[in-house]
Amino acid sequence: MLSAVNVTPPSSRAARIALSLGAGLAMCAGLPPWGWWPLTIVGVAVWALLLHDQPARARFWIGAGVGLALYLPSTMWMVKMTPLGWPIGVSIWFPLVFGLVSASCPPSGVALALPGAVVLAEWVRWHAPFGGVPLSMFAYTQARGPLLPVARIGGTLAVSAAVAMAGVALAGLVRRHTYRNAAITAAALILVTLGGVVAPRGTATSQIRVAAVQGGGEQETEHFATDYDEVLQRHIDTALTLSGHADLVVLPENIVNVNGRWETSSERARLVELNRKLQTTLIVGVVEDRDSADHFWNFATALNPNGNDEGRYDKVRRVPFGEYVPLRGLIARFASGQLPGRDAVPGDLPAVLHTDLATIGVVISWETFFPRRVRDALHHGAEILTNPTNGSSYWLSQVQTQQVASSTLRAVESGRWLVQAAPTGMSAIIDPNGNVVARSGIGDATVLEATAELRTGTTLAMRWNEVPVLVLSAIAVALAWRRHATRKNPESSGEDRFQVPSGNGEDNPLPSNA
Repeated sequence: MLSAVNVTPPSSRAARIALSLGAGLAMCAGLPPWGWWPLTIVGVAVWALLLHDQPARARFWIGAGVGLALYLPSTMWMVKMTPLGWPIGVSIWFPLVFGLVSASCPPSGVALALPGAVVLAEWVRWHAPFGGVPLSMFAYTQARGPLLPVARIGGTLAVSAAVAMAGVALAGLVRRHTYRNAAITAAALILVTLGGVVAPRGTATSQIRVAAVQGGGEQETEHFATDYDEVLQRHIDTALTLSGHADLVVLPENIVNVNGRWETSSERARLVELNRKLQTTLIVGVVEDRDSADHFWNFATALNPNGNDEGRYDKVRRVPFGEYVPLRGLIARFASGQLPGRDAVPGDLPAVLHTDLATIGVVISWETFFPRRVRDALHHGAEILTNPTNGSSYWLSQVQTQQVASSTLRAVESGRWLVQAAPTGMSAIIDPNGNVVARSGIGDATVLEATAELRTGTTLAMRWNEVPVLVLSAIAVALAWRRHATRKNPESSGEDRFQVPSGNGEDNPLPSNA
C-alpha cells in the first residue's frame, strides 16, 4: 500500500528557484520537437507542489520561474524572426502569464484551481497580444499522447485542462490524505478520454486521393534572397512525380509571388499547364502585391482541370511582425530596420473554397494554430481541410513540429482529414483520429499521397465551441477560492494540503523554513 510523504522544499533559496525552473523545463520537454509528454505532467505536478500554502507574492514568482523555463527554450525560433520581440516575450510576457496563473490559485486549493487557471490563461494567449500567439501550449504535448481524444469533446482547451489535471493528480499521490482526490481526478480523466474515443466525429461520404507537394530546398531562407521562379518550378517538377492520379493536390503557401495580379500572371499560366497534366483540383498558395508599395495579399485558390479558378480565400489571421507590424508607427521608432516593409491585407470571407470536387476548408499557415479558423470552415460546409503553409524562413524545427501537432488537434476536434503542404517542410496528411498518415522531413523534395475521406457532420467540440470549458474552468477557480475562504483555519487544513511549510514571508519567492 502506498503511503504519503511530507513534501518539504529545500531551505536554500537557490534550490527552491531551481525546482520552479526544473518544473518549467520538464513541461517544455513534452512539447514538439522533443515530445516527451510524460515529463510535462511531472512538471505540472512539481509546480502544484511548490504552489501550495504559499503567499500570493511567492506563488507569483514560482509561476514566473516556471514560465521562464518553459518558454525560453521552446521559443528559440523567435530569435531570428523578431530579435526585439523574443527577449520581451521570454523575460516579461510569458513569466507574467504564468505568474498570474499561479497567483490566481488559492494557497489551499491548488489542485482544484490550477487546471482551470491554465485553461483561462491559454484562452487569453489564443487571443492576445495581437490576436494571439498560441505556441508552446500544453495541448501540443498530447498530439502523440493518450489525452488527444479529449479534443473531440472539448477542443484544444480541454486537452490543456486534462494535462493540468493529470499533473495535480500525480501531485496528490505524494500528499498526505489526498489519495482519494487523486483517484477521483484520475478516474475523471479516464472517463473523459474514453468519452472522446467514442464521441461523434461526423461521417464519411466518399473517398478521394489526396497529395501534398513539397518542393524542398534550404531552411532559413529570407524573402529578399529567394528566387521565386525557381521555387515555383521546383514544385511543378515535384508535382509531376505523383505516383498516380490524385483528386486533390495541395501546393504550399506563397510558392507563387506575383508582381501585379494573379489572374493575368505568367505564374498562373504555368500552373494551368501543370493541371492539364494532373487533371485534379489544385490548391495554390499565392501572394500578389498589385503594384502596392505598402501592402500585399496572401490567399489560396483552387484551379480545376479546365484551368478555371474555383474561389479564393484570403488569409484572415496574420502573423504579427511577420505579415504585419502592430503599432507600426510606435515600434518603427525603435526597430525600423528590423521590420517588414509591407503589411498583408486580411481577408474577410469564409475559410472555404467551393469546388466541383468538394467544399474544401482552407486555413493558411499560421491559421492552423487557431481553432476558430477551422470552426469557421466547418460552419461553412468544409468536407476536408487543407493547410497551405510556409515555414522556410524559421530557424530550428520548433514551429514546424508544433504546427504538425496543432494540425493534428484541428483534425481531431473537427472530425476532418487535413492536408498540410509546406515548401521545405513539414508537410503532413492527418486523419480525424489524429494519426499522421504521412509526414515529410525538412528540406526534402517529396509528394505525400494518401486515400482520404470527404466527411460531413460535426463533433461536440465544434458544436459547443470553447464556452463550456471556459465556464467550467472559471467555476473551478471560483470554487477553490470559496473553499479556501470558508475554512476557519486554512493554514492548518489537512484534507487539501500539500505538506509544504508556509515559510517566513511573502518577499521570498519560495520562503525558507527558518
